[in-house]
Amino acid sequence: MIDKNTKIGELLEKNPEKADILLEAGMHCLGCPSSQAETLAEACEVHGIDVEDLLKELNK
Repeated sequence: MIDKNTKIGELLEKNPEKADILLEAGMHCLGCPSSQAETLAEACEVHGIDVEDLLKELNK
């Protein structure tokens, strides 16, 4: 299960198909080295995305 403390790099390594969901949500910096160490909560805060809504999509 993906939660708000999951790191972007870990998420994409284990679930590369989830990249489309992140991109559609507005996270266009997935290839940036610093984004790999960010948690979903941190990335959502920076991009103005509701982390709970994103988690619902990612965990479908």
